[in-house]
Amino acid sequence: MSVTFWRFNLLFVVLMSSCISQKQITLLQEEELMIGNDSIFYDTPKSPYEVQIGDVLSITVKTTDENLAQLFNPISNSAAVPSGGAQTGGSYFTGFTVDLHGNIRIPTLGEINVLGYAIEEVRSKIEQRLLQDYFKTDASFFVTVKLAGFRFTVTGEVGSPGGKSLLQEQVNIIEALANSGEVSLTGDKRDIKVIRQYPEGRKIHTIDITKASAFASPYFMLKPNDIIYVRPLPQKSLGTGTTALQSLSTIITVLSLVTTTILLTTR
Repeated sequence: MSVTFWRFNLLFVVLMSSCISQKQITLLQEEELMIGNDSIFYDTPKSPYEVQIGDVLSITVKTTDENLAQLFNPISNSAAVPSGGAQTGGSYFTGFTVDLHGNIRIPTLGEINVLGYAIEEVRSKIEQRLLQDYFKTDASFFVTVKLAGFRFTVTGEVGSPGGKSLLQEQVNIIEALANSGEVSLTGDKRDIKVIRQYPEGRKIHTIDITKASAFASPYFMLKPNDIIYVRPLPQKSLGTGTTALQSLSTIITVLSLVTTTILLTTR
């Protein structure tokens, strides 16, 4: 009787440790009890993005003088995207790429250093150059500077890994994962890695998206060129199954095989 009892306990422990719990797969769980209809507010940190080498900037100069505007915008922003290209392909060919020295080359204006500057600072530098050389007042023209798509990479336990590019200025980690086929059942949502580029090199950060406090993480809002890595849960390497039923089936099969082997060897 005691042997059977211990075998049952062992089976229960193995079963519970091998299947994936609901807490491991549920996003943004509240850590505090809600009272009445009150809500918990989270302040998401945001900071201006600083331009990096390899970024593509979309720059447009608008003015009432069409001939002068043509000098700064020789290629229309509405240029056709090459056949089979992505939605952001046009910006790649008509935008201004930041070279290895941190410069962009604008028609007529020449080279302008933009490395480490925020987008608004880049716009201000271009406006100052235009006022200095071509216009008398800032009311004579209008400059628009944007990133030509928000680029990031998602790899690991997701439905559609790879590089992504969204036509928006800000992207959070939930949006990024949703655009990558969501985290698979065997993906560890408690230990997602965000690999971010800094002037001194890359750093690896961790965020737990199963907790609502993820909203307050400095890595909830992504930066262009971030790499997101979703690690596999230990259950995947164990191979016992992702649900209790799958784990039970695997364990029963193994126990049956062991029992059969013992019976055959003791006869």
